[in-house]
Amino acid sequence: MSIVQIESREQLMAALGEAAEIEHNLMCCYLYAMFSLKDSTDEELSDAELVAVRKWRRVILGVALEEMTHLTLVANLTAALGGTPHFGRPNFPVSPGMYPAGVVIELAPFDLDTLDHFIYLERPVASALSDGQGFTASSYRRRVDRSRLMPFGGDYATVGELYAAIGEGLRYLSGTLGADVLFCGDRSLQVRPTDTALPGLVAVACLDSALAALDTIVVQGEGSVTSGDSHFARFQTIRREYQALLEARPSFAPARRAARNPLMRPPIVATGRLHITAEPAASLIDLANASYVQMLRLLLQAWAVPQRPAVDKRALLKSGVLMMRALAQIGSRLSQLPASESAPGCTAGVSFATIRALSPLQGGTIERAVLGERNRQLLEAVRRLSAEDHALIAAGEALEAAHALLAEIGIGSAAPPPAAMSSPALPAASATASGPAAADPMASSAAAIASDGIERASGTAIDIAFDGKRCIHSRHCVLNLPQVFLANTPGTWIKPDETRPETLVSVAENCPSGAIRYQRHDGGPQEAPPRVNTLHVRENGPLAVRAPIALHGAAIGYRATLCRCGRSSNKPFCDGSHVGAFVASGEPATVDATALAIRDGVLAVDPEPNGPLAVCGNLEICAGTGRTVARVTETRLCRCGGSRNKPFCDSTHLVNGFTAD
Repeated sequence: MSIVQIESREQLMAALGEAAEIEHNLMCCYLYAMFSLKDSTDEELSDAELVAVRKWRRVILGVALEEMTHLTLVANLTAALGGTPHFGRPNFPVSPGMYPAGVVIELAPFDLDTLDHFIYLERPVASALSDGQGFTASSYRRRVDRSRLMPFGGDYATVGELYAAIGEGLRYLSGTLGADVLFCGDRSLQVRPTDTALPGLVAVACLDSALAALDTIVVQGEGSVTSGDSHFARFQTIRREYQALLEARPSFAPARRAARNPLMRPPIVATGRLHITAEPAASLIDLANASYVQMLRLLLQAWAVPQRPAVDKRALLKSGVLMMRALAQIGSRLSQLPASESAPGCTAGVSFATIRALSPLQGGTIERAVLGERNRQLLEAVRRLSAEDHALIAAGEALEAAHALLAEIGIGSAAPPPAAMSSPALPAASATASGPAAADPMASSAAAIASDGIERASGTAIDIAFDGKRCIHSRHCVLNLPQVFLANTPGTWIKPDETRPETLVSVAENCPSGAIRYQRHDGGPQEAPPRVNTLHVRENGPLAVRAPIALHGAAIGYRATLCRCGRSSNKPFCDGSHVGAFVASGEPATVDATALAIRDGVLAVDPEPNGPLAVCGNLEICAGTGRTVARVTETRLCRCGGSRNKPFCDSTHLVNGFTAD
């Protein structure tokens, strides 16, 4: 039973600080175990075993991403209460006294004991499970008297009990102080679902949203009667599969012999720790930890500056994700390298060492200079190391991408581009539909139409172009103008002269996919860009966009239906593969309805390889019924079909094997 008592804002902030450390610690522990997993049949794995191990890697990565969500939710809660998010944590292994005696936090390679430890840490309240062997708990109590002014950490058996105490504290203080007084923080400091792709992320504005954030953390972790996809359940599934493979081959070993609790310096207490001294591992663990701390700085800065432009905040968060990608490459490589002559056969690993001065940097030019200075140092190091070890090239590419992204908002460059500090990186004409960027899209791509097999039908006053690959069979054409669009007719089936040009224009512009486009030569107006860029989320179907769309920088018209089920063979366009095979609401919850200063302009759509649709430009996202869901200038939209935060990406594509150009 928990004896955490929360009777003041100070105690509540302290409890949230401890919760942040635990979520942060668990994420690191899970990543360390994942880094140690083998990834080739050359590492004494059969084909079937390799398939299982790679599946486990994806599952553990998904759990780690959700731990990042938990850390972000705790940060939002802290910001909502008027505090600064806490991204610091004690170094591994965590000494007794920091948390309750039963919460043992150490870095260990993946094996059955480590898996049992993860199951134990994520277990539901009142569970009778035992911890994994080798994770020895100390014996002490953190009981304190009630009604103390100073916060003191109390005991709790499970992480769920800590969050239950935080929830009770929120209810108590909301009642005694008043919700407006309790949730006094600047809401612009929080990270919202439109800022980053994390499963279950919400902004906190009141008691209900605060309690919803806590529920997300607990249900994703230990689960509930309605959730069979919790961390607890996923780790149990891995254990059953692991045990079955062991029974089939007792010598099955899914992971490398990575060090337990690796350190960069000689330990004061040697037991259960290993000083990494062998090269190149010693140099590589230094780069890994430096990249990790820089990642934390970038994330922390996203909360640090009030009213920071959304594009800048997203650039900080995206670059932090790229740093994490580099860290994953380095971490996996470390687990293949000898750790020390004193430990033959043992490989190295990331120690996730952090620093004491992990606090927000001053904003403006100081922030840009300090972050840029550190970026350049990391790039120099990874270039030097990757010249000797080509396995690090991918890590170098991720760090280069992070550096380039930050340079776009002035971090690491001589001076920030003025436009980048206030608006997305779009062509200058994107601010209004009256400039060159709003030019007729058919005229801009006439050569492509002539060479791409698109059907053309010429009339006296108007020409029609039909792109069958983009058609989703909404049937506006054949139902409204059956005399022009002759369904199921061989040969010429489009007859533009069978109706008035204005009537044909009206039907063409109602084609949601952009499969039908027209070119007038009677002096009448061409299709104009919409005054408000919109994206409608279709029930169990695609994303219907109306805007001057630039796909990979090329104008493709003002209308498109984009695949969000992950099954289309004509990505990024919908080809109808969702029918009968995809279930997703067309009525997502409202996220952010803050009015945009400018509502039109070019909408840049760039499908990320094996990832979401990166969208940059002024856009109003609407439910199928027309209700506003969000207004954004930059976002990432799910196209793998797996996000639990549809239509937004939550990084599920990283763990479900989605592939697409």
